[in-house]
Amino acid sequence: MALSQAKVSTQADAAPAGSRSARFFFLVIVYLFWFSSYIYVPVLSPYVEHLGASYLMVGMVLGVYGLMQILFRMPIGIGSDYLNRRRPFIWLGLIASGASCLLFLLGPYPGWALAGRAVSGIAASAWVVYSVMYAGYFPKEEAGRAMGMLQFTMVIAQLTSMMLSGYMVEHWGWNAPFWAGAAVAALALLIGLRLPEKHEVRGETAIKLGELVPVIREPVLVKVSLLSVLAHCVLFITMFGYTPNQALNLGADKESLGWLTLAFMLPHAAATLYGARVFGRWLGDRGTLVLGFAGSALFTLLIPAMPSFGALCATQIGNGFMQGLIFPLLLGKSVSDIHPHKRATAMGFYQAVYALGMSGGPFVAGWMSAVYGLRGGFWLGGIAAGFAALLSFIWLREKDRASVKISA
Repeated sequence: MALSQAKVSTQADAAPAGSRSARFFFLVIVYLFWFSSYIYVPVLSPYVEHLGASYLMVGMVLGVYGLMQILFRMPIGIGSDYLNRRRPFIWLGLIASGASCLLFLLGPYPGWALAGRAVSGIAASAWVVYSVMYAGYFPKEEAGRAMGMLQFTMVIAQLTSMMLSGYMVEHWGWNAPFWAGAAVAALALLIGLRLPEKHEVRGETAIKLGELVPVIREPVLVKVSLLSVLAHCVLFITMFGYTPNQALNLGADKESLGWLTLAFMLPHAAATLYGARVFGRWLGDRGTLVLGFAGSALFTLLIPAMPSFGALCATQIGNGFMQGLIFPLLLGKSVSDIHPHKRATAMGFYQAVYALGMSGGPFVAGWMSAVYGLRGGFWLGGIAAGFAALLSFIWLREKDRASVKISA
């Protein structure tokens, strides 16, 4: 969500706190950016299947989104730091988001869908620049608050856009979400042209290629990044992947996909904000991660066994909550053992690595679905989540014994 997190840079030290109006202006752009990027996500896999594509091709379309982020996220972050410019990369994200929607409209062929989703992955790669620029509107000690506001805006944009997607297709046809996404991206770009550039003093926090090797040798970072690969694998197999296809196979209409989205996103957002903190007091970080992954494995395995749309929504309530427990903890642990001056680099590595799950999970699930039907893809997701629960129990044992707590 998946639900992808911001890179927090302490370069906000050199920037004065921005005005409330500037912060609000920026959040409007963020909302429109994610709205245009996610307006078609709930109907994406059914749409590609509607075009006559096999499940393997559907997996390629879903997986190329993460592949593009693997290729572009680090170069965009490094380029922005090197040029000491943010605004051009903000524009790049908006242009790519709109262009991806237009590519879907070029013809009823799976190839155009593949191209459109690839360009949307480039758009999502610019997210790291959005987060760094927004952090610059706050003093250093309020960086956590800034990222919370940014994450909340992203979740709200995803929720509202995905709720509308099925309704638009049901009433105005398959192309309606793509037209809406392109229009919203164009509006965001017009607003973004007025966005002032914030030239920041270069500091030790900028990503440097020479720092990557020592940073990625940190054992906790490597382990948490691999767990995040599995977490994103499950997310992009289920709600952002094949669960809408399962709903349609159960007889749901396209408009009902909005309720499926709501069933997942509301508990997901609640768990992201509060769940890890509450459960962490009872179970600790390791126990919370084991619960989240094990619960997600159970609810994912139940998806193909559900006899009705209502029962399927019940699995999404559970899956949304369990996955919401996972991501904040993994994000905090990714930089817990990293020197403050290296945390931007660590976060860039973490985000680039977990994109492997966004890419590989849907692709392999598409192959399994082609062989075993949709249940094959959900089996893969359940196995991945169960394996992650086991790894969490083994890898994080020493942390628990040392009573080291990482806040969500």
